[in-house]
Amino acid sequence: MTIDIEYENAKEEQFPFDVRSVIEQTVEAALDQENCEYDVYIEVVLTDDADIHEVNKETRGIDRATDVLSFPNCFFESPADFSQIEEQEECFHPETGELMLGDIMISVDHVFAQAKEYGHSVKRELAFLVAHSMLHLMGYDHMEEDERLVMEERQEMILSKIGITRDRID
Repeated sequence: MTIDIEYENAKEEQFPFDVRSVIEQTVEAALDQENCEYDVYIEVVLTDDADIHEVNKETRGIDRATDVLSFPNCFFESPADFSQIEEQEECFHPETGELMLGDIMISVDHVFAQAKEYGHSVKRELAFLVAHSMLHLMGYDHMEEDERLVMEERQEMILSKIGITRDRID
């Protein structure tokens, strides 16, 4: 598993914990939960509200900042159905053979603000956004109520696997 973490308009020192460790644990828990048997490559960009606002406007036509953006690289007939993924050659890194699920962009400004708003730790908020985005990269969505409920349940399962719950302030 390769996770490339880039800091754009954000700094690792902003976090009171090991960011890489939290992201890696969350990604690994999400992949395990969804029975992904491939070595994966994920890029995570940690940025600020201004940068994510610009990207949100350019890519989705939404003129505001958001907490997280997911950029899937693969198509799933149904969520986390890896049975036909090998037919999509563009999903695999040409040199390493790793499955390139996609990219994640997270606003650090939103991480801190939402942790405060929801009354939980910054670590929990970062892990939640990574879990949420990983599910998007594996074909989950929340446009319909039943989809939203499934995603929420799966997100909480991922966080529970790594011991990060709502009632735990770190």
